[in-house]
Amino acid sequence: MSHLELLLPGEADLLIRGLRSFPLREMGSGGWNQQHENLEKLNMQAILDATASQDEPIQELLVTHGKIPTLVEELIAVEMWKQKVFPVLCRLEDFKPQNTFPIYIVVHHEASIINLLETVFFHKKVCESAEDTIFDLVDYCHRKLTLLVARSGHSGPPEDNESQYSTPMQELQKQAELMEFEIALKALSVLRYITDCVNSLSLSTLSRMLSTHNLPCLLVELLEHSPWSRREGVCWFLSPGKLQQFEGGCWQTVPPPEQQKLSKLDGQVWIALYNLLLSPEARARYCLTSFAKGQLLKLRAFLTDTLLDQLPNLADLQGFLAHLALAEPQPPKKDLVLEQIPEIWERLEQENRGKWQAIAKHQLRHVFSPSEQDLRLQARRWAETYRLDVLEAVAPERPRCAYCGTEASKRCSRCQNEWYCCRECQVKHWEKHRKACVRTAQGDRAK
Repeated sequence: MSHLELLLPGEADLLIRGLRSFPLREMGSGGWNQQHENLEKLNMQAILDATASQDEPIQELLVTHGKIPTLVEELIAVEMWKQKVFPVLCRLEDFKPQNTFPIYIVVHHEASIINLLETVFFHKKVCESAEDTIFDLVDYCHRKLTLLVARSGHSGPPEDNESQYSTPMQELQKQAELMEFEIALKALSVLRYITDCVNSLSLSTLSRMLSTHNLPCLLVELLEHSPWSRREGVCWFLSPGKLQQFEGGCWQTVPPPEQQKLSKLDGQVWIALYNLLLSPEARARYCLTSFAKGQLLKLRAFLTDTLLDQLPNLADLQGFLAHLALAEPQPPKKDLVLEQIPEIWERLEQENRGKWQAIAKHQLRHVFSPSEQDLRLQARRWAETYRLDVLEAVAPERPRCAYCGTEASKRCSRCQNEWYCCRECQVKHWEKHRKACVRTAQGDRAK
């Protein structure tokens, strides 16, 4: 199959040059929506380029035009909007939209940006081009991973319970919660790529990672809980149940022969730990207190021969842990270091403190109450952006049945979103899929 091209090089250059930061008040506006569409196109083209193992002009252009800091600022701005403004919108009694798609686009914006960053941060020069915003991005990743650990007892994203979410806004809140889990997994990959550059990071960023946030210990907790894995149908007196892993946006059953295979997310955690514990710069800065020692020594139970066969470099980490077990813990360091604060979050909070209600009401009147004609125009634009041939090309693998998880070849004829392996599975899944299918079909008729 030939390499699919969504954007010509000149078009990509033009879109990237035009990227800018928007105030929270303007999120969802016409100009903001246009940039979101542009970001989606850049996102899909970056994935197509990476999949084809060809030159990756999107990451080159982002570096050349110095737009990585802009993406980081937009990422943190929409995160703040979701924390501060979105809950206010959900509580407004006089806001009962029949169509929540305009709000969904803003909620989804964070996922779009973190996905693009995950794709391009594989290249070290992208990390270097982030400049001072790398500090803010580290803080962002830490927030996401902390939430991931905090909710690890729930075995991943919450189950879809439609009877509990009746109104369009409640449905949207549910979708936002499901999306948050996937965003956190993307943030884990971005953090791992940042650790690849640990020897070139600033002292303040390194101190933030190792001292303020103690990322090595947080990563140990992630390995312990493995929130992207779960056992389905566990019966304590019969069997441990089927192993499932969250990959490609859904839970997939892992066949028994592949259960010893290292998952992509587990691999990201191990590589991040290797970078943070064994790179010279990090080792010189990380204080191995008694708490840190106790947490890190838990890793020895995971370092099996099977794991070492798949990641041979972890033999060095195994040696480090053997030495650590015999060493005396270090007292907490009392070096005088002027601690930097996350500039983007602090600035946005200062600019908008006390204005969350006003922003929500402004967006209610001027942004999230579009006319039927505006909705038709927006639906037409998105249909042009999300071409089926492009969506299938950027899919990480062959589609899987929405009901049983096996490889699927049949698509729901009404909404074209869900895949099934057979008619029987489609019928069994209909009660769960019905509402989303009807909403999508209604949106198609509005085009």
